Amino acid sequence: MVSGIEQSEPDVRDPSSNGTSESKPENYTSKLSADQTVNLDFGDPTLYEEYWKKMENKCDTVIPGSSSVSYFSDTKNFCWFLEPELETQIRKLHSIVGNAAIEGYHIVVGVGSSQLLSSALYALCPKDTPEPISVVSAVPYYSPYPALVDHLQSRLYKWAGDANTFNGEKPYIEIVCSPNNPDGLIKQAVVNKIGGKEIHDLAYYWPQYTAITAPADHDLMLFTASKLTGHAGSRIGWALVRDEKVAKQMVKYSEITSIGVSKDAQIRIAQILDFLSHTCSPDHPIESVFDFGLRRMTERWDRLRDAIFEANLSGVLRLPEFPENLCRHFKVQNRARPAFAWIECRADEIEDLESFLRAERVLTRNGKSFGSTAKHARVSMVGDDATFHRFIHKLSAININKQN
Repeated sequence: MVSGIEQSEPDVRDPSSNGTSESKPENYTSKLSADQTVNLDFGDPTLYEEYWKKMENKCDTVIPGSSSVSYFSDTKNFCWFLEPELETQIRKLHSIVGNAAIEGYHIVVGVGSSQLLSSALYALCPKDTPEPISVVSAVPYYSPYPALVDHLQSRLYKWAGDANTFNGEKPYIEIVCSPNNPDGLIKQAVVNKIGGKEIHDLAYYWPQYTAITAPADHDLMLFTASKLTGHAGSRIGWALVRDEKVAKQMVKYSEITSIGVSKDAQIRIAQILDFLSHTCSPDHPIESVFDFGLRRMTERWDRLRDAIFEANLSGVLRLPEFPENLCRHFKVQNRARPAFAWIECRADEIEDLESFLRAERVLTRNGKSFGSTAKHARVSMVGDDATFHRFIHKLSAININKQN
């Protein structure tokens, strides 16, 4: 997903983390020591390993050696590298969950939403533009957006910063991430001027992270398997595109840059989405990944808020407040449980929260990376259990009055 992409790995690693995600009791403290680093910089969704291990071989994919020889998946579809079964499963799941309109939309598959964002920018920009079109997003925006926009130094588009302070140059493209990475809030476009176009990054608009209040129906919407099911390594994302001309230009970008998308990865994700759709049935005996995600994310957010309160840090570290909304999928009132915690430090003596936490051997991402201030830091909530437990333990022991 675009908002699932992470920047280059920091230098400080946690050698004690082996990537496992076995559940530990609430008072888990074994093997904890002051010199262990807790890496919460990334949004690597290893939380979901626990769920898929319990499923054992239910979603194993067997691919014959004779398959995936041709470049082509469906010559009748202008997105000729889109596996028909993946399209079927994408449409079915969105219909069941109710988080996105599907009628009248074309589906374009991509190597994660990162490629889809680049292809969308390419498709939305006139090729004869006299100067690069401005690309904006509201602060706090997803930290890799500026690099993704400017990396190729394209003559078609350029990063222009915060949508809230955009001066109205025409034309422009606004990237809207909702629920937003990093703060988890539901967002809408803020520029709303004639001549503008929008890309809606909906990587987290799934019911384990936020209440699904209505189907999203924007002209161009990006989704990804990484934050939906946790299968970030399969690198499959998809776009729902209303305008056929725009969709065809996005396909053209993929033709040029990667000659399509791996069939093997598409087949695997199609099978996983089919399994997920079946487990969404109320009478299905297996817990769905949405139910699992809701339960685990609720537990983690409750533990984080409790740890801040019990450590007497409530007046120093502030978390966003989320309103209750009726979730169309779960049919209950729910608050958001985002994949990231956007923490604000209100202590005058701490000017850089990320640096302060790094000194405590807790790696986060600095608020300045999101166009915000160093008083903010983003914390991943979707890593493995051992890392999260260590984080809560360290948070409880932090002396916020210690000088940097």
